[in-house]
Amino acid sequence: MKTMTSTGQEITSLTGDVLKEVSAIANGPCLSLYQPTHRRHPENQEDPIRFRNLVKELEASLHQKYPAAEAKQLLEPFHALAQDGEFWNHALEGLAVLGAPGYFRALRFSQPVDELVVVADSFHTKPLRRFLQTADRYHVLSLSLHGIRLFEGNRRSLDEVDMTKAVPGTIDKTTGEESPEGAAGGAGLPLRHGLGGKGTEADNEADRYFRAVDRAVLEHYSRPSGLPLILAALPEHHHRFHEVSQNPFLVAGGIKINPESLSADKLRELAWEVVEPQYQARLETLHGEFEQAKARGTGSDEIAEVAEAAVAGRVATLMVEAGREIAGRLDVETGRIEKAKLDAPDVDDMLDDLGELVTKMGGTVLVVPAERVSLPTGLAATYRY
Repeated sequence: MKTMTSTGQEITSLTGDVLKEVSAIANGPCLSLYQPTHRRHPENQEDPIRFRNLVKELEASLHQKYPAAEAKQLLEPFHALAQDGEFWNHALEGLAVLGAPGYFRALRFSQPVDELVVVADSFHTKPLRRFLQTADRYHVLSLSLHGIRLFEGNRRSLDEVDMTKAVPGTIDKTTGEESPEGAAGGAGLPLRHGLGGKGTEADNEADRYFRAVDRAVLEHYSRPSGLPLILAALPEHHHRFHEVSQNPFLVAGGIKINPESLSADKLRELAWEVVEPQYQARLETLHGEFEQAKARGTGSDEIAEVAEAAVAGRVATLMVEAGREIAGRLDVETGRIEKAKLDAPDVDDMLDDLGELVTKMGGTVLVVPAERVSLPTGLAATYRY
């Protein structure tokens, strides 16, 4: 989804397509700015001040290599965004602002990001990859007989997803009123939300309602994202929904409490209790597979070896440590690496560059926190062959 600020800057929601677009920009210099932000007053009053200070850091880095006129032109949309009060009044927990010749994007995040500015010949995308990966993200379906709500979250945050276009009828809470034909993403079923009465008729109507909801969520949200789906509903609705659901992303268990009685923070806390064991198990499985591959010679945690394998398209899975940076330049044609200082002109994090390269070659990249998986060198790669 794209929106515009009052100064004409484009605000883009982060998706896999946006990440591909960003990764494809090759006409440097590429300016990457990441900043934690705040939703509420008075904390958010400091955000534009900190942003202007980070823009000054970008400017200082640009002046090391590029003419003042070129630097001024590149920074103009950054300065315009700094003055956009409407934009800063609608911040979330994190912000990425990316600029290059003829290109500018601002991306809001529902989780904090580490403060960082980078000027290089490509964008710094590791924080974007970490946000998009499915390892610790999930959906929560809040379900009742009067309507549904869908949330997307991770361990730190939970935000509601706008379902009005994909599922128009199922969020109508008028008791006893039938929804329009084609509700629930084209299910073509008239749905009654009161569902009063007893016996087989009410049971059948509830089944029809749950099937329509299930189809819409699968088609418009679960299948495109690949995220696990946690059901939050009264205990008596869990068995019925699981019985009719065709959604392979629906997890067992779930939250068996009336979701309408829960705060957003409590819903996030309960959802993470469901997801965390699966998340940790996945990381442990991947790390175990890496250790076995390394012993067989089909895996490595040496950056020079991994770089050569990445160029050849041999890397199937790459894990990189979220907080680790290895400064240098990566030749994406040969796999040769050149170490350098991170604040030198056109120098980025080689872990970030490797992640981009592996993704382009069809591999899977996971950005993992150090407290979850130990990666002594900052990375671990499992090869296809």
